[in-house]
Amino acid sequence: MDRSSLRMLRRVAAAALSAGLVLGTGPGVVAQSPEPTPEPTSLVVGLGYIPSVQFAQFYLAEQAGYYEQAGLDVTFQNKIDPELITLLAQGAVDVGMADGTSVIPAVSQGIPVVYAATIYGRDPNVVFALSDTGLKTAADLAGMSVGTPGRYGSSWVALQAILSAAGLTTDDIEVVTYPDFGQAVAVSTGQVDAATGFLNNEPVQLALQGLDVDILEVADITPLPGPGLVVGTDTLASKGDALRAFTAATLRAMEDIIADPQVGLDATFERVPELASDPETQLAILEATIESWTSDYAGEHGLGSIDWDVWASGLEVMRALPDSVVSDTLTVDDLVTEELQP
Repeated sequence: MDRSSLRMLRRVAAAALSAGLVLGTGPGVVAQSPEPTPEPTSLVVGLGYIPSVQFAQFYLAEQAGYYEQAGLDVTFQNKIDPELITLLAQGAVDVGMADGTSVIPAVSQGIPVVYAATIYGRDPNVVFALSDTGLKTAADLAGMSVGTPGRYGSSWVALQAILSAAGLTTDDIEVVTYPDFGQAVAVSTGQVDAATGFLNNEPVQLALQGLDVDILEVADITPLPGPGLVVGTDTLASKGDALRAFTAATLRAMEDIIADPQVGLDATFERVPELASDPETQLAILEATIESWTSDYAGEHGLGSIDWDVWASGLEVMRALPDSVVSDTLTVDDLVTEELQP
């Protein structure tokens, strides 16, 4: 073999060896180890007062691996709304399901939280009564006894808003408080004429008992922002990417449940086995919940989207309430962010 041919052979061999090094497949070459998988980001997620089928989307997203695929390690906590807002502001809870009507007074008082994604496209707050009570319009509440958990929270705001739409105030009714949330039983047994509640809770359960129920929906009378994902502003700044991934995974699970409610029911029973003893009731609650997730705005702009007009309406309604603590200078820009939107 002449020198020219030998040099050519060496070049070919060198090129082959170089390719083997790059690809990790050459003879005698140890393949390079893949990059280590990053540690998942831990998120503490605050849900409502008790575990419920109303939180099926969160349970499904966890069990289906959506959160894990997004690089998240999620822990659920159940908290009442006022407590949750405080924990979100402190960073003790990273993201939570809270009422839009809780965010407005909180931000007005300097509490650093922001509403980041809509879960309930229609505010689920209602006032309900047995049909023979004669509750057909907001004006019919005049002179009635009305049960409510307390003079706080979204139910209290919704009741005042419904009364205001008819030119009434809480002075025109008898307010009866049920701190243990027993107002549905109070209605069914005649202890009160009507009560506050949620479209996907008390009226559903009374209907399943064979009782005819009339409902006043705040969404039909005076628009208020419904429950959604709320975060502390410091947490948003430090965990924005993880929170965006969490939001997308949760909305994906909502879409799954809208397409097939049974997957949401199954996920709930896996998480809260005691609820499986009454699947008929749980399915009815879930179907009513799905109805509240959807709205014309969500249908046009997608689940999770924020309807700024509803927020503007809600801000003005809450500013006009007799016991309002809402600042005159507060704007919708102070209350919501689209940083977590898909």
